Amino acid sequence: MESLRTNAADYHLVSRSVPISAPSFRAVLDAADAPRTVWSAPDEATIVGNGAAATLTADGPERFDEIREAAQSLFASGDVHAGTEAARPRLFGGFEFHADSADGTPWADFPGARFVFPRVQVTWTGPEESEGPAVRDGRADDGAWLTVNAVGPDVRVEDVEARLETERDRLASLPDPGPVSGPPGVGDRRRTTALGDWRVGVETAVDRIRSGDLRKVVLAQALEVDLAGGLSVADVLSRLGERYPECYRFLVEPESAEDGPQTSFFGATPERLVSVRGRTVETDALAGTTGRGETPAEDEWLAQELAQDEKNAHEHDLVAETVKEQLAPFSASVSAGPRRVKRLATVQHLWTPITATLDSDEHVLSLAEALHPTPAVGGLPPETALETIREIEPFDRGWYAAPVGWIDAAGYGTFAVALRSAVTREDTTTLFAGVGIVADSDPDREWDEVQLKYRPILDELEVEGE
Repeated sequence: MESLRTNAADYHLVSRSVPISAPSFRAVLDAADAPRTVWSAPDEATIVGNGAAATLTADGPERFDEIREAAQSLFASGDVHAGTEAARPRLFGGFEFHADSADGTPWADFPGARFVFPRVQVTWTGPEESEGPAVRDGRADDGAWLTVNAVGPDVRVEDVEARLETERDRLASLPDPGPVSGPPGVGDRRRTTALGDWRVGVETAVDRIRSGDLRKVVLAQALEVDLAGGLSVADVLSRLGERYPECYRFLVEPESAEDGPQTSFFGATPERLVSVRGRTVETDALAGTTGRGETPAEDEWLAQELAQDEKNAHEHDLVAETVKEQLAPFSASVSAGPRRVKRLATVQHLWTPITATLDSDEHVLSLAEALHPTPAVGGLPPETALETIREIEPFDRGWYAAPVGWIDAAGYGTFAVALRSAVTREDTTTLFAGVGIVADSDPDREWDEVQLKYRPILDELEVEGE
């Protein structure tokens, strides 16, 4: 593996792809070498990355610029025969939420920014567990593709092509992973924030909002749990895909420690930060939350209550207006769809889709930097909100609520906000969830909303009845 920090000019990239009969997603992920990567998004291909041909890392306030420059240098050295757009080589990774992380547990293995260029990339353009071509959204898909990448000063095309054949044979011989396993079960639980401390923190934030120092701030909690059994990340991601098909699933791992266990950061987030293709930008405003009903009638009642609730509408509109303002300097036009309710398996959110047409070509990381953190995960004004978060939250957010996603050679890509997420290492998993605080926020109601937002991941860890 080649490790690049901010300059890949002395390296040469070779990438080759071939169509394959679609293997099992879980079998591919279980057999992959660390660091493993998963990306799966609505209306996008599902991708598993195996190992790292190269890594890009950066820290501090310039981390977005440094990664962008390193990515452009790396791809500029490329000899790429992808065969299809879906199989094109990509960098996968993300950023920490704050520019100056405290590097605390469980984030010690995660730098300020890190992107992996996989040695092997398997791409599904149809259902992950199907064989052969699939049809989705009325069009014929290619089924699955294998891409092999190499980076180094002396990389030879013939070696990469030989590896392509070897990897194709290896994928074809993967054993059936069998049925998806159930949750491992949860033992002890440790909260970073006690209810009393939470009430004090929310009341402090509300006082600052009412005094005019803040308009909104998002406060989060972390929940550390001990697992009763072994955790299969592949099975968890499969179950999340079944239950949350409209969400962005991801897996990011640091390099495997030779003398220690692997750390994995994974999730299924409902919030897209930004998607760039050509001069078209797509993003979302997602803020305002309620639960799901026990019956269709109760579910609809909750949705209507959410849509008409002044507190949630105010919080949501702050996010939508700010996102449009952040896109305006780059754009010839910005437009927003009507505000609506987005239903997920355990919660409902207020959601506004936002699109923009760029004035000129822009790298996806330029837009990601401009949008991060959105008021949906940070607050307004941004700097004051970040200072408040640092002061009140008794833990380091690390990569929680920060951008995770992919970049290609054209500078296109998609990033999601790493919500509904967790870090797992050995038999310990740490979950994260947050909530927006505005002038009329009630600490106990906000506490309940945080617990609701733990459910997507906690449901995949707990045995029924725990």
